[in-house]
Amino acid sequence: MIFKLLHKTLAVGLALLVLISTVSFTINSHYCGDTLVDTAIFKEAQACGMELQSNSASSECSIMKKNCCSNEKLLIEGQDELKISFDKLSIDQQFFIASFVSSYINLFEGLEENVTSFQEYEPPPVIRQIYKIDETYLI
Repeated sequence: MIFKLLHKTLAVGLALLVLISTVSFTINSHYCGDTLVDTAIFKEAQACGMELQSNSASSECSIMKKNCCSNEKLLIEGQDELKISFDKLSIDQQFFIASFVSSYINLFEGLEENVTSFQEYEPPPVIRQIYKIDETYLI
């Protein structure tokens, strides 16, 4: 019962590990000065409203002002190739995998008959009833 539960839990855990290692996602952050305003996963971070707006009406007498806001994008790429080719392994790794598989398969082979080593021995004869000798009574 516990073995089946442990087996299912381990299988779900390994499936989640493979899923998480293969998924790529982006984390977007919006900073206003040195202060983090918003962080978003899979979409753009919301702006704080302090961005400079370009004024194209008077381009002759315009003063450029430095924008205090900045956006930061962190891309976390997942693994593309899951299958490891067996021919890329060294000879020592191939030998280890082959011996491990062979020993693991032979580990769970069942015996055809139940073998007990004490089947031919008889229990010792009861000479005295030891439990009565060791009893103490309070009077």
